[in-house]
Amino acid sequence: MNSTAEFFLVSDEDLIFRILKEKDKVHFKVLYERYYGKVLNKCYAFLKNRDLSAELATDIMARAFEKLDTFKGNSSFSTWLYAITYNNCIDYLREKKKLHYPEWNRKQELPDISDSEEVDESDKISYEFLVELMEKLHTEEKALLLMKYQDELSLKQISESMRITESAVKMRLKRAKTRLLYLYKSSIKDE
Repeated sequence: MNSTAEFFLVSDEDLIFRILKEKDKVHFKVLYERYYGKVLNKCYAFLKNRDLSAELATDIMARAFEKLDTFKGNSSFSTWLYAITYNNCIDYLREKKKLHYPEWNRKQELPDISDSEEVDESDKISYEFLVELMEKLHTEEKALLLMKYQDELSLKQISESMRITESAVKMRLKRAKTRLLYLYKSSIKDE
């Protein structure tokens, strides 16, 4: 392969193999171009600041390059990269905003909602409304829901990314879904 354009036909895994084997940054440039925008958008979803998101996304891509030899291929490259992205965004917010989930969760009142309660299928929930509700969650709850349901990470991958046990992931996911349901039900009562 002689041109960068030809690299776009190569799978992520093949590019990673070439990067590690040949120590060639040209191959990583292809991965960078494939994923930078997606990483930037995930950062922006948490930080709500374009410049800061761009800076963090660049740092995340650099870290991914440095840690590429730790990619085992147990999941797709995108899953691995998104786990790094979520982890870095959460770490940034924890440090800058002093967000400590266990303490925050203790201060938030959450009524008992049974597991059988769900959103009525006849209710139309717009994407915009769901995003608005998600913004009311703690950053870690939002990240958990996005990792699980948007990016389809396994409990093990989420556990490793968040640096908590799998049982803690399950418990926090349940709590996040309950809180989201509570916020939804509260908002439709107010209408």
